[in-house]
Amino acid sequence: MKQVFSRKSAAALLLLGLLLVGAVFGIRWAHTLFLKRMYPCRYGPIVRREASESGLDPELVYAVIRAESNFDPDAKSRAGAIGLMQLTPATFEWLRRGEKSAAAYTDFDLYRPDVNVRYGCRFLSLLLKKYRVRRTALCAYNAGMGNVNAWLKDPSLSSDGQNLETIPYAETRGYADAVEKNYRLYRKLYDSAATG
Repeated sequence: MKQVFSRKSAAALLLLGLLLVGAVFGIRWAHTLFLKRMYPCRYGPIVRREASESGLDPELVYAVIRAESNFDPDAKSRAGAIGLMQLTPATFEWLRRGEKSAAAYTDFDLYRPDVNVRYGCRFLSLLLKKYRVRRTALCAYNAGMGNVNAWLKDPSLSSDGQNLETIPYAETRGYADAVEKNYRLYRKLYDSAATG
């Protein structure tokens, strides 16, 4: 009788253990699925192509798009920034000035995901090369190069002229924090080669 009870107890414990392991994996899977819905990879072919052309990590581009427009190609800010990566017409024109074969774009073309992501990636790449510190480049993307250049010269804000220990604008500080958080999550959730 003891052996029968022991076998039944062992089988029950094994079944309970398997159910517990299954529940843990199920919860983990559901959590990942939820996060992927919150941090999507929309416009994958465009993002991958333009990120590659500009030497950027696609997850960083997704992180910026999520912070800027939450993937709404029709987004327009109070400051007049347009589209997925929220470029102003002035920045768009400035980026196009150096092109040898500039297409005949208008400001309305900033609503087109392919155009917006192309020039948003070029701008982000330029800022990363100029500042060499991602957080500083993100601040420039949000607040402008003029502001960031002035902040980097202020020893109370930057001790080394590259990193900003203090970001004077709350909006820019919040923006840089949001993009950095988005970037960490995108890197955790997706592999660059598999995003789409």
